[in-house]
Amino acid sequence: MMERHVGASGLRASVVGLGTMTWGRDTSPDDASEQVRDFLDAGGTLVDTAATYAGGDAERVLGALLDGTVPRDEVVLCTMGGRDASRRGLLADLDGSLERLRTDHVDVFLVARPDPATPLEETVSALRLAVTSGRARYVGLSNHPGWASARAASLLDDVGLTALEVEYSLLERGVEREVQPAASALGMGLLAWSPLGRGVLTGKYRRTVPADSRAASPHLATFVDPYLTDRCATVVDAVAVAAQGLGRTPAEIALAWVLAREGVASAIVGARTPGQLRQALAAADLTLPDEVHAALDDVSSIEPGYPARW
Repeated sequence: MMERHVGASGLRASVVGLGTMTWGRDTSPDDASEQVRDFLDAGGTLVDTAATYAGGDAERVLGALLDGTVPRDEVVLCTMGGRDASRRGLLADLDGSLERLRTDHVDVFLVARPDPATPLEETVSALRLAVTSGRARYVGLSNHPGWASARAASLLDDVGLTALEVEYSLLERGVEREVQPAASALGMGLLAWSPLGRGVLTGKYRRTVPADSRAASPHLATFVDPYLTDRCATVVDAVAVAAQGLGRTPAEIALAWVLAREGVASAIVGARTPGQLRQALAAADLTLPDEVHAALDDVSSIEPGYPARW
């Protein structure tokens, strides 16, 4: 699998990342182990997790799988904290993650979302300490607006703000308004989460809601529901037509589209089963024909909004 630099940094990560949101809850340790083996065998390096996934159990499962079985320098380990983005909260999250992951450092540490109760300057000071103390090699933000990402980058120019982890798919292109331009201008790489539109772009929901799907799950139904709309169905149909024409799966088409977008270093796939992951890994070498990419751009286009439309 190909690797890309994350923004203007020296960090390299596999173009497809392994997400672990369902580990410790919907994905069993045995299935998680199979996913890790398949991912590493395919040349994957970026493994993405968070302190909050399954109350920390996702990190515990991952730490147990990696401990003593995979050389630490073969994995780009990314985790996320910061629902409380104060210095106290962030560093406590990071220390807890290191303990659960059974390692003395992560490669990338991210702040999960904006915290209106904490000044951005304080959040940035915690990220700086994470790097200077050796607990994180690189730092970044997740789900932050463009202005906050740019401001944080200017405050952290001594150690660098390397990554922005954002939702990005054919069903969610909002980052193109301000976050993507800010990342490109300031040398930050995009890590795209939910590149398959929370599973909707696989086509599994075109006719019904499968009983074993996320949309039928008590704790994930609200996560999927925003994309079960008529507009999204039109995009999914276009992806399915492209897949049929190219002899690939809808998931491969959707993932290849994201990987071709400006600034995207890696697309993080949170597969629930090993089979779902293998399907996603098949997209790592797919380049869409220009006409297919343009058609998907058109059917999924978003309004630029003010002031960008000027």
